[in-house]
This record gives sequence, C-alpha cells and structure tokens, in this order.
Amino acid sequence: MLARYERSLKQQPLAERSRGAYRAQVRSYVLWLASTGRGPTALSDPRVRDSAVREYKRHVKAARRWAPTSVNQALAAIDNFYRSLNQGAPDVAREDLPQSAPRALDEAQQQSLLRSIERCPSARDRAIATVFLYTALRLSELAALDLADVSMSARRGRVKVRLGKGDAYREVPLNSATRTAIEEWLAARDEQIARSKRAHDPNALWLSRSGGRLSARAIDSVVRALAADAGLDISAHLLRHTCLTNLVRGGADVVLVAELAGHRRLDTTRRYSLPSEADRDAAVEALLER
Repeated sequence: MLARYERSLKQQPLAERSRGAYRAQVRSYVLWLASTGRGPTALSDPRVRDSAVREYKRHVKAARRWAPTSVNQALAAIDNFYRSLNQGAPDVAREDLPQSAPRALDEAQQQSLLRSIERCPSARDRAIATVFLYTALRLSELAALDLADVSMSARRGRVKVRLGKGDAYREVPLNSATRTAIEEWLAARDEQIARSKRAHDPNALWLSRSGGRLSARAIDSVVRALAADAGLDISAHLLRHTCLTNLVRGGADVVLVAELAGHRRLDTTRRYSLPSEADRDAAVEALLER
C-alpha cells in the first residue's frame, strides 16, 4: 500500500519537500495501524477509517506530544493518502490553531536595524531597507520597480506597484525618510553608471555592481546582511510585516492599510491587530503589578 502511495505522490503537482513530508507522515500512520491490528479494515471501510484516524490523532497529541500544527500536517497527509486510494478524506476535525499577529520587529529591534541602516556605506542598500520598512512592499514588488515607478517632489512621493499580487496595481506614498534614502541612491546610481564601462539596465531602479537589475534574492541578502549587523536574523518579508503592524497598531484605518498592503481581503489585514506572543507575555506579567 505504501509503495502504491509513493507512486501516486510522484504524479501529484507537489514540491519535493511536500512529497517527503507526506511520505513520512503516511508511513508513520500505516505503521501505527499495523501495530493496532486494524490496518486492513481501516484502509477499506470508511467507518473504521474515520475512527482509526481520530484515534491516531489522539495518539500523536497525547503519546507523542505533537503541537497542533504538526497534528494538522499529519491529517493533511492522511487525507492525501486516502484520496489516492479513491476513498475520500476522513471526517476528522483539524486542531484549532491559536490566532496570533504575524511576526514583526519590536520597537527595540527596529531601532537597532535603523542604526545599522544609518551606518551602512551603500546608499543603495540603505534605500532598499528603508523602502521595505516604510512602504510594506513585497520582495518581488520592490525588485520589479523601474525608475519610472518612483515620483518625488520636495514634500510628496509615490511608488507605483504595477504588478502586485494578482497583477493588481496600487500606489504607495513615500514618507520623508524614504524620499531622502531614494534620492541618495539615485545620485549614487548616476555615479556608478558614470564610472562603469559596462552597459546598465536603463529602466531598473535597483542596479547590481555589474549594472543589471538586482534580483529578488540579492535584495533579500541585502536586508539579511543589514539585520545581521544589528544582531537580528530576519528576511525582507519580515520588514513588510513590521510596517503593516506599525500602521495597524498606530491607529490607521484597516481599509487604508489593506489598500497600502495590496490585500484583497480585510481579514488578511486584521491579522495584524491580533495579539502577539509578546502581548500575551506582557498581559500575564502585568498581573504582578496590580
């Protein structure tokens, strides 16, 4: 049965990592079935199947002490297994996961990152991190920016995201810190082009040292290097979360934040108003001060 399932997995449009995880979870489940002596009927009778999966769920929660996310991952793999047998998914409820806000940098971490940005000698890298921190652009959106997508005056600025998620268009304001950082990079960009004998991409906002458009991977590496200098281990995407968290917790209207973020559903934006682990810890510690 496992060999048949593995052949089925190879034909499914799954990432290799997902295939490996499904394979391991299903093997664990089938071995558990064999140890209970109910293997044959649990693989053929829907009523026994559902009962067996519910008992397996209790087993991994109590005996193996799996977290809710791990339990749900196992149930997803088992669903996939039974579908490959043309039996349909078991009628077993998933674990309720605790609702938390997306991870974001706290105030002290943001200050550390800002100090790292200030002492960075590269105007390009300073601008990249600043734009992330104050516009909530996605990594792919920032990498795709052209010179024509940025417009600035003494008091105002806008960045145009032409191909956001779902190919949606939106415009995001640039605050004074972001405008200053971009102006410094544009001046450095002109100097780089003037010094270099290589051809450059005339449209790309962010240029590599060779003059081509900076890739999303290279941009993420820029952020990680600045973060490491600040003693942090983060990706570019975490700066998007940080910006949106600051907006929501700063009292900005959720509809406005959704528009700036390029969210299609308000529920996605409302997640940023949920309590974080730090909020829960602070609430319990505050009991001692009463």
